Amino acid sequence: QVQLVESGGGLVQAGGSLTLTCVASKRTFSGDPMAWYRQAPGKQRELVASITDDFSAIYSKPVAGRFTISRDNAKNTIYLQMNNLKVEDTAVYYCHLNPFWGQGTQVTVSS
Repeated sequence: QVQLVESGGGLVQAGGSLTLTCVASKRTFSGDPMAWYRQAPGKQRELVASITDDFSAIYSKPVAGRFTISRDNAKNTIYLQMNNLKVEDTAVYYCHLNPFWGQGTQVTVSS
């Protein structure tokens, strides 16, 4: 069993920034691809960004150019730097290490 603990969510005005953090309990972390997903009210959960063990990253179109995913294998941690936040970024953000999910952290962007 792997535990994923997210933090860093909150309320921010449009145009602002937040950094999400996910710490994994798994002892062997460096070989696993990791990802951030989000789920807005009434919508399906969607991929935001993912990063492989060799630090190759992909982003969904709505966040490309504004969000940056990174990882620190020594700390079993991944990050999501979110800049120029928009109201439509409001969602619960989840960390994912297949097949495990974190509990989610709420991000609310006000206009």
